[in-house]
Amino acid sequence: MPPGDLLGMNMARGHRLRNAVLPPPTATRQTGALIVGGGISGLSAGWWLARHGYDDFTVLEIDDVPGGNSRGGQSPMTAYPWGAHYLPLPGPEAVLVRELLAELGVLQGDPSAPRPTYDERYLCATPQERVYRDGLWEEGLLPHRGLNAGERAQQHDFQARMDELKRLRGRDGRRVFALPMALSSADAEWRLLDRLSFRQWLLDNGFTAPTLHWLANYACRDDYGCDYAQTSAWAGLHYFACRNGEAGNAASDTVLTAADGNGWLVRGLAKAVGERLACGAAVVRIEEGKAGVRADVLIGERMVRYQARQLIWAAPAFVLPHAWPAMPGELRAAARAGDYAPWLTANLHLSSWPEERYGAPPAWDNVFYDSPGLGYVTASHQLMRRHQAGTVFTYYRALNDVTPAEGRRLLLETPREAWAEGILAELERVHPDIRRLTTRLDVFRNAHAMRRPVPGALFDGQRERLANFRHPRIFLAHADLSGFSLFEEAQYRGVVAARQVLAQIGRTAQMPS
Repeated sequence: MPPGDLLGMNMARGHRLRNAVLPPPTATRQTGALIVGGGISGLSAGWWLARHGYDDFTVLEIDDVPGGNSRGGQSPMTAYPWGAHYLPLPGPEAVLVRELLAELGVLQGDPSAPRPTYDERYLCATPQERVYRDGLWEEGLLPHRGLNAGERAQQHDFQARMDELKRLRGRDGRRVFALPMALSSADAEWRLLDRLSFRQWLLDNGFTAPTLHWLANYACRDDYGCDYAQTSAWAGLHYFACRNGEAGNAASDTVLTAADGNGWLVRGLAKAVGERLACGAAVVRIEEGKAGVRADVLIGERMVRYQARQLIWAAPAFVLPHAWPAMPGELRAAARAGDYAPWLTANLHLSSWPEERYGAPPAWDNVFYDSPGLGYVTASHQLMRRHQAGTVFTYYRALNDVTPAEGRRLLLETPREAWAEGILAELERVHPDIRRLTTRLDVFRNAHAMRRPVPGALFDGQRERLANFRHPRIFLAHADLSGFSLFEEAQYRGVVAARQVLAQIGRTAQMPS
């Protein structure tokens, strides 16, 4: 058994908010806007405020590092991801993503160009994907070896249907499936898809091919942390039909990535926030005052009271009722209505490249067809020095085969050695010498990784109640407001909240909006 650590979101701090008797404040600090949460939505809110000339804000993050689901790690050999590891080419609706990429120098030229040019260092090097099935690696994500004519025809028809849905617009002129999802068509006809599962939609539309059902299930496990039979059909179709970005120097299905996954995006946003970011700070109580909002913040064993004119809650929605005793009842119910997927990631540090099976050559994303895990990404795939001896494999697994509550119990109680043994046994089927080559294996637990878009969760009113909440001093910003966790959704919700802060400031002080 290789050495390693059992890591994860700081559960102890989070559980103190729920369970512990907390000390009284011993100091008071002033800030204009207090942003609670240093994930993508909180950092994006700070980024937007800073780029519009407003720097009187503070971002508080409960963990020791920012980034949430997009954080990365670093070894002497290479950086590697702990969560989200790619960004699709942003389409025309993803204006905010394009503006950020242009600011970071990754999108080159006009951000509004139909087919922008991107820095080739961030375009995923080929081969991008392969799938392991029946003892062989196959190029791409959708299996194609040994299929009969009927299954190949269904694959073709499914792709044609998704291409049609990418172009389809509702009666309001909006695309039916847009990214961010708030820009999608509001047609009731299409929103009815939220009432059935993605699996049922496939069956209702004559798609019975096993490889298509596997692909649909893989997509839902990968992006939403749940089985396709437990995923809203609207969300399942959104996965395939929302991504319509193009590039002048890459194929449309190319993704943007780096050695540490989306860690480079976290660093870009955090740089804009600068010293206004404070980590290791748990907001335990929020109260409205006559002139603003008070927030009691636990920093180590010391309680600090922040006085702010406005507060942006950019942490998961289910935590807010614990911190805000006077939270309106309907909003409290909406925040608690969502369910969250438990998630497991592991990084295997390898002294050299493992033995390969037959078929397609090593790729960036290496997917398993019939396995509890999703597969692994190779951290060094983007590196130019191809002679590097070793590498890091980042393994992903959604605990969708048990209830979310059971998954959280397993994450809390299962020792690292048990997880590591299961992961090595799984990878041995593909790389027989993986145990001998693994010098370190760290496991990362995320008990509430993402809000699950189960049937009925997107358009039953509860999620929309969160997204449409209006308050004179407290604003909500998190991917939970979209109903599922994607970088584009988190960034959009953070910027929307920042715009609300700036609009309010514009009415009381001459600040840019």
